Amino acid sequence: MSAPDVVITGLGATSPLGGDVETLWQGLLDGRSGVRRVDEQLRGYAHWEQLSPRMAAPMAVSPDTVLPRVQARRLDRCEQAALVAAQQAWADAGAPAAEPERIAVVIGTGIGGVTTLLGQDDLIEEKGPQKVSPLIIPMMMPNGPAAWVSIELGAKAGTYTPVSACASGAEALALGARLIRSGEADVVVAGGAEACITPLTIAGFAQARTLSKRDDEPERASRPFDVDRDGFVLGEGAGVVVMERADFAAARGARVVGRLAGFGVTSDAHHITGPDPAGTGQIRSIRASVATAGLTPADVDHVNCHATSTVVGDVGEAAAIQAALGDDVVLTAPKSALGHLVGAAGAVESIITLLTLRDGVIPATLNLENKAPEVKLDVVTDKPRRQQVRAAVCNSFGFGGQNVSLLFTAA
Repeated sequence: MSAPDVVITGLGATSPLGGDVETLWQGLLDGRSGVRRVDEQLRGYAHWEQLSPRMAAPMAVSPDTVLPRVQARRLDRCEQAALVAAQQAWADAGAPAAEPERIAVVIGTGIGGVTTLLGQDDLIEEKGPQKVSPLIIPMMMPNGPAAWVSIELGAKAGTYTPVSACASGAEALALGARLIRSGEADVVVAGGAEACITPLTIAGFAQARTLSKRDDEPERASRPFDVDRDGFVLGEGAGVVVMERADFAAARGARVVGRLAGFGVTSDAHHITGPDPAGTGQIRSIRASVATAGLTPADVDHVNCHATSTVVGDVGEAAAIQAALGDDVVLTAPKSALGHLVGAAGAVESIITLLTLRDGVIPATLNLENKAPEVKLDVVTDKPRRQQVRAAVCNSFGFGGQNVSLLFTAA
């Protein structure tokens, strides 16, 4: 018996370009950037003025202004973002009337409730342990976003939290598809959330030499595939989709946005932060996504790239894509506009990939003025490109050598 098809029926997002999916999408098509200086967000932390860089891509609409005030105060910013995106996705799907025992939640995060952890650590040092919030543990635990979404929706088929660095959100969708294919759930609410724009995380990434130093021109800092790329820009946000077994969605007359047809999850087992120079893990994840979809490389028209704007990562990914899919695929890199949303990146960019399939338009990569000579493939620049896309791969690669490739097809 063949595995059931997995369809996407609902989308939700909060991002540096907008507080909902359509605003995010229009911002990408308009060529806007969500990157800016964040001095005000950092001011008040010890030694904040010594930070370099002091730019990031914060959410355009703060989630604590969307949720009820009392509820928002009990949630870390990462949890707030996840809940806002999940509520949007659930409403967009028409609130599927599945049995609670047949609804699962999978929300990934790379870091979790770091703003709560750091804030409460400051508090204990200043005022003592009696002032620490009794909610600190549920606010900082990595499974908090998934747990709150499951409580909100009454989902009882399991609540999962992939923590695989920058691949977390994409891995959540892959796990969700597996739950449906295995028959463990009819509906899965899957995605990723991250909110870690703090001096500690910025300083940590900067010390690791992974961040762009273009503080004087933040909107031009993230420049995937460009010869002058010098690192990524830290972002925050959340993306959530509602996935359903195809026959369950059809029986209730659901509108289908697209299909998660295939997925590949591999690991490099090479280095804790650097990708395997040979790109074998990335090649295998891309090929696996095509194989599990029952397609061939020639069927894939487009790749939504992980491309973070790092010196090594971008050209390595381009080579892996070419090795796995050939010379004819068209690329784009949304992190040029969004910054790097870490554990939320794969989920938000999966939504972008689905919208590309829906509308037949590939957003442009910002700031790509001089393409690196090592990148031989076609990258969309300057303006969005109208193109019918039959199948598209969305890549997410994370520290630890974690590789996830998702293959989407149109509804």
